[in-house]
Amino acid sequence: MDLFDQGEGLNRQRIAALQLTRLKTTLEWAARAPMYASRISQAGLNNIQSLEEFKRLPFTTKDDLRGHYPYGLVVTDHSKLVRMHASSGTTGSPTAIHYTQADIDNWAALMARCMYMVGIRNSDVFQNTSGYGLFTGGLGIHYGAERLGCLTSPAGAGNTRRQLKLIRDFNVNVIHIIPSYALYLGETLRQEKIDPKEFPVRIAIIGAEPHTEEARARIEELLGCRCYNSYGMSEMNGPGVAFECLEQNGLHVWEDAYIVEVVDRHTQAPVPDGEFGELVMTTLNREGMPVLRYRTGDITRILPGPCPCGREHVRIDRITGRADDMIILKGVNIYPMQIEQVLLSFEEIGQNYLIEIEGSQMGQEVLRVKAEVGENCASPEERANLQKALTRRLKDEILITPEVKLMDPESLPKKDGKAVRVVDMRKDIKSEATENKDKDAVRPYAW
Repeated sequence: MDLFDQGEGLNRQRIAALQLTRLKTTLEWAARAPMYASRISQAGLNNIQSLEEFKRLPFTTKDDLRGHYPYGLVVTDHSKLVRMHASSGTTGSPTAIHYTQADIDNWAALMARCMYMVGIRNSDVFQNTSGYGLFTGGLGIHYGAERLGCLTSPAGAGNTRRQLKLIRDFNVNVIHIIPSYALYLGETLRQEKIDPKEFPVRIAIIGAEPHTEEARARIEELLGCRCYNSYGMSEMNGPGVAFECLEQNGLHVWEDAYIVEVVDRHTQAPVPDGEFGELVMTTLNREGMPVLRYRTGDITRILPGPCPCGREHVRIDRITGRADDMIILKGVNIYPMQIEQVLLSFEEIGQNYLIEIEGSQMGQEVLRVKAEVGENCASPEERANLQKALTRRLKDEILITPEVKLMDPESLPKKDGKAVRVVDMRKDIKSEATENKDKDAVRPYAW
């Protein structure tokens, strides 16, 4: 079946039937890997008859993938594998995902389906500002754009001057860009006094970082385009797992390719539609390396009710963060997106911010929010008033009082890849107190 041509308009009855058929095949394939063979047998799923039975299967975790690195979960002959993507492995063994040619073709078709859904056509010129390599975001969206028939520019990450030159010289009207870099690119347009109305880009695909609706609105204003949220992860192929339609109200998960669940991250029980929990995903058409009931660590919810666009594939809300992104400070649970939402609601705040957390051996903890101001907030009096207003609004949102530090424009560090928004320096204190290590050997943990 051609996923791009035939899968987008499926109704609920057809989706359920197709999922069960493909799940049976997937379980047969997955059982070629010893880990899954044991789990499938113990759960009594060798002859599965319903999707509900599938929930008896234990979750797959990132530790499972790391523990079977590099080839332990491959279920096809190695001569059929044509691609491998992997995580950096900076916190232990990497995770590696393997693809056959059919896997690559299906992935490209899903990504092309996403792009077609928001109005991108083969007459468009597409520029990919994402990094290429082991990271799936570059090649995944690149192959989707080419599958759709777009003239595709693999510009890669960084080098903003070159990005702008290529966009203007080749009249690029569709880009793929991470939200933090989109904000930076938009600020560059403003500094160069380039009118967004004269900027050729009309559609931006944004993803790879959790971001707020306030961030999206600001990007649309700065670039003069519409932005559509993309969701994916290497374990499920990469980008193309879920995507916003023209309604910009939730991301459709392509259920002919994936089974989606949302569970309570503590009890692991399913949560009702509309309630937030941890996203769990299963591949349904992966030949090289099926992944079953994978705990993504991403926090979202299934949006109840039909989408006005008419598509019946389930919608998930934007990712609010990762389970391990949550900051616990003075007994309060805080997500970085809560802070971004407040910051970007103030027009005086620029495009870059940093959250720092400090602690001491005496147990005192400080949450510091550094935020660049725009050029329209220059006087000491304006900054003082803004600082007070921000502190008050942040306290209302996160229930503790942060230390707000307003920074000059362009003063915070920037990266070509995903932005580092949080630096937790409490790890230094804990390591020094409990392990008595040389403090110069301990590095702050950032995500």
